Amino acid sequence: MSQEILEKVCSIVSEQLSVEAGEVKSDSNFQNDLGADSLDTVELVMALEEAFDIEIPDEAAEGIATVGDAVKFIEEKKG
Repeated sequence: MSQEILEKVCSIVSEQLSVEAGEVKSDSNFQNDLGADSLDTVELVMALEEAFDIEIPDEAAEGIATVGDAVKFIEEKKG
């Protein structure tokens, strides 16, 4: 797992969900651990798309439940 991508994702998640950066770990679940609702999740996906200049299809977004899932998806998209 790329440390650079992980740190950037954690920063975005912290900002989008208004949680302390120290609370965001690679295994943090957006809804269960960080309190995101469905709107938060949509906004988070949009922020990740913009930050990494990628497109996350709805089907893929549904499978991204944790910070680690997001990092893995971004790594695969970035090659």
